[in-house]
Amino acid sequence: MSTEHAVELAHFGLTDREIQQVLGRVKVRDVDYADLYFESRQAESVSMEEGIVKRATKSVSRGVGVRATSGEKTGFAYSDELTRRDLEIAADAARYIAASPRGVDALPVTHCERPPHDLYPVERAAVEVATKDRVALLNEIDAEARRYDPRIKNVIASFNTEYKVVIVATSEGRLVGDIQPLSRLQITCIAEENGNRQVGTFGGGGRIGFEWYREGDRHLHYAREAARQAILNLDAVDAPAGVMPVVLAGGWPGILLHEAVGHGLEADFNRKKTSAFSNLIGQRVASEMCTVVDDGTLPFRRGSLNMDDEGTPTSRTVLIEKGILRGYLTDRLNACLMGIPLTGNGRRENYQSVVLPRMTNTFMLAGESEPQDIIRSVKRGLYAVSFGGGQVDITNGKFVFSASEAYLIEDGKITKPVKGATLIGNGPEILTKVSMVGHDLKLDEGIGTCGKEGQSVPVGVGLPTIRIDEITVGGTKV
Repeated sequence: MSTEHAVELAHFGLTDREIQQVLGRVKVRDVDYADLYFESRQAESVSMEEGIVKRATKSVSRGVGVRATSGEKTGFAYSDELTRRDLEIAADAARYIAASPRGVDALPVTHCERPPHDLYPVERAAVEVATKDRVALLNEIDAEARRYDPRIKNVIASFNTEYKVVIVATSEGRLVGDIQPLSRLQITCIAEENGNRQVGTFGGGGRIGFEWYREGDRHLHYAREAARQAILNLDAVDAPAGVMPVVLAGGWPGILLHEAVGHGLEADFNRKKTSAFSNLIGQRVASEMCTVVDDGTLPFRRGSLNMDDEGTPTSRTVLIEKGILRGYLTDRLNACLMGIPLTGNGRRENYQSVVLPRMTNTFMLAGESEPQDIIRSVKRGLYAVSFGGGQVDITNGKFVFSASEAYLIEDGKITKPVKGATLIGNGPEILTKVSMVGHDLKLDEGIGTCGKEGQSVPVGVGLPTIRIDEITVGGTKV
């Protein structure tokens, strides 16, 4: 471990003794558990539109979130000042919210340790790139996208990075820290022909440095893909409407799995019995061909973490195994209240946010079918390659997703591109209608951001090519 990757309390101007004193104020006899989450974050962003840099920002934030839990009740407070007095005020507020009298019985913290994983050994200099280099990258993207086809009339590109240092101190005596780099490049192209305007979007990222985007001209590939999608949609026909078989391509279409199924497997919804998957552990909820996992331990992936935001090492959690529901994604509170394993999925947007059980990288494992055989098995249906927006109702699993790139399947062959296609269904029900799973598991390019209760966190998704025998497609052509 390099010196740069050693995380110490001195980064926040604190000592072990001061941490212990603050924990002593919040961890009292009626509090089950308490922790302090320290975060230092530096973020930079440059965006370009119409060949002009429209926005360049840099922000620095630092603070602490203080939490006390008592049964199902959580007291939480935060401070963006790290003086001893400010920490004590936040600790007192969290304790009072948990409605507990004052007293001290927190275990002493030890030296700051590193998590057992080291999934993203990226040096700070690889993330903190000069603005001129970021602008040069975006200029090359703009030129490449316009070179792809003269019908590309506008290119919108942005490059974002952050470098975050976190330390978690707990009333159980643990003190653990991590350094978390993150970057993302996203491109949107607008094509126009005879008054017809269409959009294409592509991008990628992860817990990686700036030069990764230049390797093999990856950034130019992203530009061409965004332009290709926009141009493709200029010639798209109206999507058919009705119930039909749908083939989902590998990679980003896993967002449907994330939304329609993944959220329903987060422990808080199941503890409150508001999920369509509540009380179904050990029961069949999907086709026997479906095995779904959440894995926060994949190197350099956008959704991966050495530790979650409670200091628990991330893990690989089997959620659905050959169609049988095996478990839920847990943070510490919900794991304790439900008496189920802790999976390392406690996440928060920043130090101002409470911990929630959240996904990391969620995907379906590969099957045995040839992708081309899956397509050939469909006489008339839809082949969905990429999705845009969508909505899901966690309580019943019903979803609506719009396809940003999709094609007709006619007599076992991919034919015309279509526009205006939406997929409408029920997550748990859809999984029971998966009849073929390809051997071509693919993870997304690394642009996913998940929202829950007003908080956003980076995530990953993945999917092999799969056939869903029957799903409602909303379109404009019957």
